[in-house]
Amino acid sequence: MSWNTFGRLFRFTTWGESHGPALGAVVDGCPPGLEISEEMIQPFLDARRPGQSKFTTQRNEADLVKILSGVFEGRTTGTPISLMIENTDQRSKDYSEVAKSYRPGHADYAYDAKYGFRDYRGGGRSSARETAARVAAGGVARLVIPEVRIVGYVSQIGDDRIDMANFDEAQIRANPFFCPDAEAAKRWEAIVDQARLDGSSIGAVVECVAYGVPAGWGAPLYAKLDSELAAAMMSINAVKGVEIGDGFAAATLRGEQNADAMRPGPDGRPLFEANHAGGIAGGISTGQPVVVRVAFKPTSSILIPVPTINNEGEAAEIRTKGRHDPCVGIRGVPVVEAMMALVLADQKLIDRGQVSAPRA
Repeated sequence: MSWNTFGRLFRFTTWGESHGPALGAVVDGCPPGLEISEEMIQPFLDARRPGQSKFTTQRNEADLVKILSGVFEGRTTGTPISLMIENTDQRSKDYSEVAKSYRPGHADYAYDAKYGFRDYRGGGRSSARETAARVAAGGVARLVIPEVRIVGYVSQIGDDRIDMANFDEAQIRANPFFCPDAEAAKRWEAIVDQARLDGSSIGAVVECVAYGVPAGWGAPLYAKLDSELAAAMMSINAVKGVEIGDGFAAATLRGEQNADAMRPGPDGRPLFEANHAGGIAGGISTGQPVVVRVAFKPTSSILIPVPTINNEGEAAEIRTKGRHDPCVGIRGVPVVEAMMALVLADQKLIDRGQVSAPRA
């Protein structure tokens, strides 16, 4: 069985391939009566759209979303919402070498090993092109959680990190790197451009913060909010690591340092003095901002020749022609935001189903 559906009550299924006629998503479990339109979803796809700078793939896709079902007179009906995005700028001939030899680091060999057959054009389902469908579904999810504000940004490219002292949210959409630090964005121009000119690629870290998540979403043990987020983020193409809150850095701290000390608040809720836990304790949200950090590996499709084997098991060398992101993590920001929204929408509905009264 191939798993193409994510979520429990608010579920989405993506479909389509990188070089097929179209791709999209079917969203099921969305509550009825929510105002919705293609224009409300399109800005999120525009943020992910390729070809907007020399630092991303030059594939020219408009990524215009079409709503095919589940909407009547501008409102959700409670039935499945089908979303479609047409592919208009495929160049399948660029992948003639990939048809014969496997790209190290990509899913080529793994797909052949599992299925004995694969769509080599752009990687088929393993292409990051699939994430456009997630972003469209995430646009629907945001309608379910109007109380939550989600902010994603690139916090690191290669080994160059932003300086949190320079954090300016207004800068995130003011440069091609989704970078909140204007000085870091200037440095990244040279770093990413050099990787591009070398025919290589470079990795990145995307940080995503959800503000306004009330205390109480999530569940102990097997449906933890953080485990659901980790699974969602790890399902994104090219992601190799996920941290919640301090993540691995928490292992370097003592207990008193890692504790998110609490003081009485004016409304009976606690005032937290820190957020090492990333807004989640025991798998349940605490009311603090939910913080997730996601590591993207360097793009596997590069022009530098790499030793490999062909589909006959013989030694070979491959360099991938075509149009590829020198840093796929840059356009990963809208995808990470979408997966955050999809998980939180699901968790809100699960919580509402169990405790009935909405969280304050």
